[in-house]
Amino acid sequence: MEVKNYLDIFLNGYQGYASYLLNEIKNPSWHNYFYWLIGVSLFFFLLEYLQPWRKEQKTFRKDFWLDFFYMFFNFFIFSLIIYNAASDVIVNLFNDGIMAITGGFDLQKSNPMQNLPLWSILLIGFVVRDFVQWWVHRLLHKSNWLWQFHQVHHSVEEMGFAAHLRYHWMENVVYRTLEYIPLALLGIGLYDFFIIHIFTLAWGHYNHSNISIDKRITGGIIGLLIGIIISQNLLDFNLFIESSTMTSILLIIGSLLVGIILLGPVMKYLFNSPEMHIWHHSYELPEERRYGINFGLTLAIWDYLFGTAYIPHTGRDIKLGFPGVEAFPNTFKDQVTLGFTKKNFDANSHERIKE
Repeated sequence: MEVKNYLDIFLNGYQGYASYLLNEIKNPSWHNYFYWLIGVSLFFFLLEYLQPWRKEQKTFRKDFWLDFFYMFFNFFIFSLIIYNAASDVIVNLFNDGIMAITGGFDLQKSNPMQNLPLWSILLIGFVVRDFVQWWVHRLLHKSNWLWQFHQVHHSVEEMGFAAHLRYHWMENVVYRTLEYIPLALLGIGLYDFFIIHIFTLAWGHYNHSNISIDKRITGGIIGLLIGIIISQNLLDFNLFIESSTMTSILLIIGSLLVGIILLGPVMKYLFNSPEMHIWHHSYELPEERRYGINFGLTLAIWDYLFGTAYIPHTGRDIKLGFPGVEAFPNTFKDQVTLGFTKKNFDANSHERIKE
């Protein structure tokens, strides 16, 4: 591919994403990320208001509006500014490189998952993506260079649902870069996993929210979602309009009960939760685990399998952040330029230093 073609891809990426975002805002629909973000956020905001876990914490907690802006910046604005156009070029460069090295191996035509049913593609895609992200998350804590970016997320001192998407824009680059190769080679990166994206968005909000829900309820929710997906053949979102047959209703009710009875008792080992994730944000970490604990994004099972799970007690009122967070930059401008300015924040000496 000629250089001019890559430039066209880059420029078209700007125009394409701008048109897409404008269409998202102007045309609400079931497949609309913009309004799903608003809807999911409003849902957890109401839960935090009606039944807060930390009752003394204000609904509009410290840095609430900063986190609220981060949600839209990281979900949409950053892609509009540069990420979408740049990633289009990188993806094409990678695919062209694979074809050049292998003598014509085409990721799309050679997709090993193309003949699988959609339900299995969704399941495999979700599990593999979460597993890869778990390792990337560990790397963000282990690498001193990457930790300076990840500190933005850990600078939260009062936890709430909006803290989910407070993170440095470099995390988008790191996650998408490191996860693309294994996902693309499996063919997973070739699909638009709308269902997975919305599910992980909602679960990430839940992990960070100021609520505590009985595991039988979350087990029932998982069972309910499985029942809906099966009954709708994974394709039709208009559940109450087009799929009102008794078979679908019984299937959904049955899945709900199975989730409550069977999944409920083991949910703490399968899925992340506010009670587990709060410890990941703990100000004080065990000396033997100074690089972090509870790295799971959606699934908790990886932490139990690899020995990084840590929940000594409820953790409802523990101090959050990290040593030195009191001196951490507290404005959006200072946080998003962290790592690329003359002044950086040194988490080891707990002070701003000059490079």
